Amino acid sequence: MGFGRLLTAMVTAFDANQKLDLARQTKVIEHLIQTGTESLVVAGTTGESPTLSKEEKIELFKHSVAVAKGRVKVIAGTGSNNTAESVVLTKQAEEAGVDGIMLVNPYYNRPSQEGLFQHVKTIAESTSLPIMLYNIPGRSAVNMTAETVSRLATIPNIKMMKEASGDLGQITEIIRNTPDDFIVYSGDDNLTLPILSIGGHGIVSVSSHVIGSEMKEMITLFLEGKVDEASHLHQTLYPKCKALFSAPSPVPVKRVLSHIGIETGPVRLPMVSLTEEEEKNVLQAFL
Repeated sequence: MGFGRLLTAMVTAFDANQKLDLARQTKVIEHLIQTGTESLVVAGTTGESPTLSKEEKIELFKHSVAVAKGRVKVIAGTGSNNTAESVVLTKQAEEAGVDGIMLVNPYYNRPSQEGLFQHVKTIAESTSLPIMLYNIPGRSAVNMTAETVSRLATIPNIKMMKEASGDLGQITEIIRNTPDDFIVYSGDDNLTLPILSIGGHGIVSVSSHVIGSEMKEMITLFLEGKVDEASHLHQTLYPKCKALFSAPSPVPVKRVLSHIGIETGPVRLPMVSLTEEEEKNVLQAFL
């Protein structure tokens, strides 16, 4: 079994005191499974990874594996801008029983392409788990080029990529110059359909927290050749995806989850709650 077409970059649930709330996390996981998610990405950006301690991340990995019970795959976000620390966390995630690892580009230190290559190669060699690359230059301040991805794709356990550059030309080059079994996922909800159309496999989504069933339907329609119907659904979902990114993520999606009865608690600083005006605009898209 692969990792599927619809993956969710899962939010982290906190209690009123901003401590991990595993009971709430269980409800999030069950909701995601029921609405079509096939793999959970744990402790990624949407999970507020910069404000999670390593101990909290490991606790989340173990809990997600225990709750999933093999019904969906669990991918652990273990990437950072410290290669040695990422190696340690990756080994601990593997011991926790996760099914795969996601490695974001090292942020802030802005390595060269050779530095990116060596960083990922070093971590990949420390584990037997499949690796998902995560290119998000808007947050990491460095772009992993198609050439670097092509080099990394020759490493046996580097199997897939979440591509959030928004550059369809670059994504085309990645798909064109990597092996047929190397999978590229959209990292932008509103580009799910365009990326499918150029050979992408699916989406690592934030919006799937609240429109997972519809996103799954859109992907299925496209794969069945019903392109016009998929396009129409894409147009319908676009304002909702846009609303969920109208303020720093995951602030809007946590608010909408609460609106539909799934409480995930507050965000941690430096994230802050929506203003009244922002909240009104976000919820308007879901009325």
